[in-house]
Amino acid sequence: MVSSARWNHVWVGAETGILKGVNLRRRQATNYVSASALRRDEGVCAMCWGHPSESEILVGCLDRSVKLFSTEKGKFTESQQCLGGEGSFCGLAVHDSSIITCVESGLLKVWRDASSENMETQVGAGVCRMRQNPAQPQCVGTGGKENALKVWDLHRPEEPIFRAKNVRLYDPSSPQRRPVLEVTYGEYPLTALSLTSGADSVVVGSSHGDMAVIDLRQGRLVKCLKGFAGSVRSVQCHPTLPLVASCGLDRFLRVHNMEDKRLVHKVYLKSRLNCLLLTSREKWEDEEPEPTAPQADVKEEEDELWDGMETVATRTVLKRTVDPNVQETQLGKRPKKQKRTSAGP
Repeated sequence: MVSSARWNHVWVGAETGILKGVNLRRRQATNYVSASALRRDEGVCAMCWGHPSESEILVGCLDRSVKLFSTEKGKFTESQQCLGGEGSFCGLAVHDSSIITCVESGLLKVWRDASSENMETQVGAGVCRMRQNPAQPQCVGTGGKENALKVWDLHRPEEPIFRAKNVRLYDPSSPQRRPVLEVTYGEYPLTALSLTSGADSVVVGSSHGDMAVIDLRQGRLVKCLKGFAGSVRSVQCHPTLPLVASCGLDRFLRVHNMEDKRLVHKVYLKSRLNCLLLTSREKWEDEEPEPTAPQADVKEEEDELWDGMETVATRTVLKRTVDPNVQETQLGKRPKKQKRTSAGP
């Protein structure tokens, strides 16, 4: 029997080491790491799909372990230590059943079934990101602080097949190796980005909590996506739908519609979030059985509803016990004086 985890639309990894699956239609989130097993040194710092069918997720942790989670079984099934180099994982990928890792010190390594066949190369210190080319999975790009973009062919890892001089938009197929576009957005460092489904725009997020869509053809800002209150750590666009999921340090998972900038979902997940995976499935409304009641650890924001309601002032009226032998007086008025009657002659 297939686990209900298979129907989750978004998977998020937290600093606390929790892996959460979020079903947006049911407005339900599930923790797949028990609270008693949480350890800070197992905080999630990288994630990727372990299989094209999205039946497996690879989770990279601060202790340099890579765990395999089965979405069909709803549990972790394997774990492997991927040591070497220094710093946390800055990227995780799979190619030909081998795990690809890269750490901050610049050690890029391919972990094969036999340890004697492992491949490693040094891509330069200060790496912030390693990403796989989905069209050519044997190629990965690396870059970071004072470490410009390089593209590596894992079949020939001795030297990069492309080396940039700065961080701009390049066309690797061009022999000139010159940037074809340069765009400036905001004043804060960009911490996450993802190409849209048409590959003609990119969604970027910053350390200040700004997120925007930039047109790569004209090099202009198309629109801003609002609602953030902390650094954006991860952004992923849906491969076919006009949706983008994002998460960060403010503990919220958000899903925006890029066509009308509407915030479609906003889910509070309690932990500071580092990374996410968004399903590539399309027909969310027709794929699952009848919804169940949401779990208590999920809060789907309904800000528009509450913001639109009128505030009504209330007044508490205190009841007083009246003593029949005491004359009642109106508040703020002095009691009337009794007329003095003169005694008779």
